[in-house]
Amino acid sequence: MNCHEQGNTRLLLTRIPFFREVVLMSFECPHCYFKNCEIQSASEIQERGCSYTLRVNSKEDMDRQVVKSETCVTRFPELDLEIPPQRGQLTTIEGLLTTVLEDLSAGQDQRKEQQPEAWAQIEEFLSKGRDMLEGRAFPFTLVVDDVAGNSWIEPRPGDPRGKWVRKDYERTKEQNEHLGLTDTSGEAQPVDDDPIRPDEVHTFPATCPSCVRPCNTHMKLVEIPHFKEVVIMSTVCDSCGYKSNEVKTGGAVPAKGRIITLQVEDEEDLKRDILKSETCGLTCPELNLDLTPGTLGGRFTTIEGLLAQVHDELHQRIFSEKGEVSDSIEAATRDRWEKFFQGLRDAKDGKMKFTCILDDPLAASYVQNLCAPDPDPQLTIEDVERTKEQEEDLGISDMVTEGYEGLEEERVKTEKTEKAAMEAAAVASEAR
Repeated sequence: MNCHEQGNTRLLLTRIPFFREVVLMSFECPHCYFKNCEIQSASEIQERGCSYTLRVNSKEDMDRQVVKSETCVTRFPELDLEIPPQRGQLTTIEGLLTTVLEDLSAGQDQRKEQQPEAWAQIEEFLSKGRDMLEGRAFPFTLVVDDVAGNSWIEPRPGDPRGKWVRKDYERTKEQNEHLGLTDTSGEAQPVDDDPIRPDEVHTFPATCPSCVRPCNTHMKLVEIPHFKEVVIMSTVCDSCGYKSNEVKTGGAVPAKGRIITLQVEDEEDLKRDILKSETCGLTCPELNLDLTPGTLGGRFTTIEGLLAQVHDELHQRIFSEKGEVSDSIEAATRDRWEKFFQGLRDAKDGKMKFTCILDDPLAASYVQNLCAPDPDPQLTIEDVERTKEQEEDLGISDMVTEGYEGLEEERVKTEKTEKAAMEAAAVASEAR
């Protein structure tokens, strides 16, 4: 690459524990000794983008693995630092922070003589970064945000709630276009103006998020007794075999959130219908299970089915198809994961009692009441006030339901004022 001579590139397909298969690439030139390492995902672009947030509290957390794909944005909020998309990288939190500091340190001697103000600002930044690297600035936060869904921060069993948080989100049209996930056929798709009826399955054209070829999405309106109407959506691609299903809830935003607590005591409770919306968090203290909102998306299934989905999705991230675990996982960590999965299997098979807690700030989740319309002694429903953080995450704080005309007039007036001020500043600059 530097000397334009032939070098050697080595490729290795491997599987990262808790994540998925990746391709490790290493280039080395025997003439100029240039070296370069890179990582690329071996899987397709995921159905949703993902964002991971980790609260780093100790030196042990600095050893956690981090996968950065070429579409990933990384942030250290305490440093006011954002790393834009770069080449793919497999590293640790310590390695990621070390690389940033080394890159910024380069050329500091020249800056000190030529740009002393810039040198002082960068030196202050480097000092904060070194404090974080050497453990004098705990705790701090690392955020990994990837619109392709192929980046990751390593979780560890026993992490307290809020320490390691994963959020999946729908990509915007611009983000899909950036990833090349657009329908380039140029043909206008027919629009069905018929109303949605509960007795019909509606089908409309879509684009497969895996192979970008045309496919169909099926949609059906279902009324859940003693709850509300929901929309069940299913997408199947005949070209690559991609499948997905999801549940969407509708209606107005309620004034309060809702916490549903179910005491699961026998196999009959495992057969209860459950609707977990996209905004719902799920906690089972006896199982050490804590799902943040957005995990698994919206699901309409049974308690048993939900536990099976959690088990299968998490199990395939840690163990291979043969049930083997990577040698890079320590024995103590492996034993804790095996104990966790055994607890999920025991709960799914009705061998233990446990508590299922659904915390939904939009009150769009549901657990079947076996005694309806009478109260269920094993089911507790509590309406609670939303926190300020929940309203900000859901965008409720920014909603305006009245007075649109006045806001629009104020916006136009502000834009005219700003434009006039800019023009006046330009005239004054030319006069000087």
